[in-house]
Amino acid sequence: MNKGYAAFCDADRWFYEAPYRRTEESYRAALAPVPGGWQSHRSGDWLALRPLDAELPSQGWKIHVSARLDNAESVLDRVHAYCTERRIAFKFVPGRYLLHLRNAKYADRAASGKFITVYPADEEQCRRVADDLDRLLEGEPGPSILSDLRWNDGPVHLRYGSFTLRHCYDEHGDLVPALEAPDGTLVPDIRAPVFRPPAWLALPDFLRPHLERRAALTLDGMPCTVERALHFSNGGGVYAGRDTRTGEPVVLKEARPFAGLASDGADAVTRLQRERRALDALADLDCVPSVHGTFTVGDHHFLVLEYLRGRPLNSFFARRHPLIEADPDPAELVAYTAWAMKVHRRVTDAVEAVHARGIVFNDLHLFNIMVDEDPETGEPSVALLDFEAAAHVDEGLRQTVANPMFVAPSDRRGFAVDRYALACLRLALFLPLTSLLALDRAKAAHLADIAVAQFPVPRAFLDEAVAEIVAGPGDQISGPRRTPAPARPYLPVEPGDWPAARASMTAALRASATFGRTDRLFPGDITQFTTAGGGTTFAAGAAGVLYALSETGEPPWPEAEEWLLARAGDLASGTPLGFYDGLAGLAWTLERLGYRDRALALADRLLDQPWQSAGADLHGGLAGIGLALDSLGTSTGDGRLHAAALRCAELAAGKPPAPKRAGLLHGRSGPALLCLRLYERTGDRALLAQAATDLHRDLDRCVTGASGTLQVDEGWRTMPYLGAGSVGIGMVLDDWLEHAADERFEEARTAIVRAAQATFYAQPGLFRGAAGMVLHLARTTTPPDAADRPGTRAADVARQTEALARHAIDYRGHLAFPGEQLMRLSMDLSTGTAGALLALGSAAPGGRAHLPFLPPPRLTAAAPEPAPVPGAVTHRNTQ
Repeated sequence: MNKGYAAFCDADRWFYEAPYRRTEESYRAALAPVPGGWQSHRSGDWLALRPLDAELPSQGWKIHVSARLDNAESVLDRVHAYCTERRIAFKFVPGRYLLHLRNAKYADRAASGKFITVYPADEEQCRRVADDLDRLLEGEPGPSILSDLRWNDGPVHLRYGSFTLRHCYDEHGDLVPALEAPDGTLVPDIRAPVFRPPAWLALPDFLRPHLERRAALTLDGMPCTVERALHFSNGGGVYAGRDTRTGEPVVLKEARPFAGLASDGADAVTRLQRERRALDALADLDCVPSVHGTFTVGDHHFLVLEYLRGRPLNSFFARRHPLIEADPDPAELVAYTAWAMKVHRRVTDAVEAVHARGIVFNDLHLFNIMVDEDPETGEPSVALLDFEAAAHVDEGLRQTVANPMFVAPSDRRGFAVDRYALACLRLALFLPLTSLLALDRAKAAHLADIAVAQFPVPRAFLDEAVAEIVAGPGDQISGPRRTPAPARPYLPVEPGDWPAARASMTAALRASATFGRTDRLFPGDITQFTTAGGGTTFAAGAAGVLYALSETGEPPWPEAEEWLLARAGDLASGTPLGFYDGLAGLAWTLERLGYRDRALALADRLLDQPWQSAGADLHGGLAGIGLALDSLGTSTGDGRLHAAALRCAELAAGKPPAPKRAGLLHGRSGPALLCLRLYERTGDRALLAQAATDLHRDLDRCVTGASGTLQVDEGWRTMPYLGAGSVGIGMVLDDWLEHAADERFEEARTAIVRAAQATFYAQPGLFRGAAGMVLHLARTTTPPDAADRPGTRAADVARQTEALARHAIDYRGHLAFPGEQLMRLSMDLSTGTAGALLALGSAAPGGRAHLPFLPPPRLTAAAPEPAPVPGAVTHRNTQ
């Protein structure tokens, strides 16, 4: 789960939205008139002020000032006055809500604490300003900034970095902020939660005492040793260790002062103290960890806890849940149902034991329930973890830290918060989709209906959960209660009813369009706000939505096309070059929409950039760039573009595989797809051989599961999905095998189809969910294996279409789908409704919808039979 998505949920009821668009009261300094001779500029979370005559270097030592919520305005007033009087450029976070987000529990650890940034003109001014601000703000508390070097004990910190936004490609081929090295080349400006100036930089003498002071702080003398990190948040880490006094294994919870804020403003230290108090009150219960003590290192606080045996409940889904199979055995469904209900009973008993002591847990969810099973009987026992949000019921506190799957409505207080979580747990044990309830609590009854149809679970068990979930503030829930039958089906149409579903999803896309905005037209993934030009792109923006509409038979939409044309002519600095994330995808889409001149202008702009340094991948690298350029070359007759596409293939072949990445979008299957399409155009057999080499590299990253599925091994989990899993590899294998034979490829694609046949996927998205499975199963040429029955492929597609219905939400009477993490709807191609539309369009009778460069097999270009040489890397242009 990516907890960073939660910050994008507060500003809009239905869609992920930039936090800075949430209405809030600004600080006085943000409302003050801009001084004469100054300019101001708002960029995302920041408000920048700069003298018109200021000349700043492109990079250097910058000063960051941190603050707590309660002293931030006073700190800002003083720094604002200091900088404006001396005509020193600076920027700041303009309001309390945004500052709270930057210091929240799951905020970016590298950026956390940064409230004000001051830009000195040189090192001497930097020393003077840092010293002045340290005296000016003496005694003011603020969180430490992990990426910076702290100046004495106050809120002033320093870091060497870029003043002007420039970009380069890192070792993974990702576009990142850049610094200029002494030889003039651009290198990554590494922004990690650790002070790490560039290796080639000489540290100024005035910083050495502060660095030595930092280095003097060690872990020597702690009563525990740290063996490994279990988890990190902005509030601190959680570590497995050993008590040096007893030798027992323990868990250490770390808390950083003034950081890791909960919704009530409580910092990590305050929450650690709450946890200690709650656990002391529960000391003799066997369903909670015992406390072994506390200690501090510097200003970091630690709580030492009993190390509990077992695993978090969420980890049991991957190995026990029957719906990971295509056709689960009825006996497995019965056994799992009995186990799930037994686990729920144990958790309920534990929560009731906690309540009997007057304590509200306040943060019950799958990750905070530890399950251990008796090795002989298999009987589960449970314990509850993470009591940092717990409080005595008499305090009447609202929920301040919550998992999206179990977050209670704002009207719940006290024990009602835990009862709501227990109700969500009843549903989540069978269908872990309760994050959708944040969008619409009425979805609970729909999930219960689906669960009852899939599992032999008593209807009353789920009806009681639904009644608790949908209850209003004044409702009293007591005893068994059956959920009344709804007046109409939950969904406006079923995804499997193609004509009606297409009309409904198209209406949802049109209803969501926001023509008055310049950052995005269709709401989608948070990358719209975290990547330059994100709202225009093929994956997350308007280009992909317009493509999906066109592919599924929707007539042109001039107003939307004009929006995209306007944005394409004014792209932000730092817009990536790739197909799914930037210029290449925009150029290709505009050509398909009929704007050839504009497409070629974008292609020229792309070729003027350092595209040769991009990674090899399809998403943002050479594979996607090359495919777009080659397609544009074919449609326009421009030989330059064909030549550039071949150069992309040559460069991609020479780049090492990206560490820990495989699959269509980020692995070697993208370069394989480029080589395959170039082979079909040129007949150059070396290209087909290179495609085979790349596919073998991706298959080397795959593992075979117990049920015969082939999935990408990420080290801690396996992935079947279209974007970064095995199904995307399978799509390219299908196309490669139209031209040659390879026994490993044949076996692999059969096992990949099995990976696409599961009965449940956690998300609906095209690249990381059920929609991608629909697309692959509707397209694949993989022959049925011996275990398949006649009509299996059609049944597979129908099953995954039904899976999409589990995730679907009624949006203004239209069929729509949630995006990544399921907390808000998305209309984009990669994660949301446009992707589902494209997938269902590919599976419809006579459907020809497809991803770019992956047409249905009947549309694939013919080529001569080759005799490829595995491992060949040289290419011959046979135009």
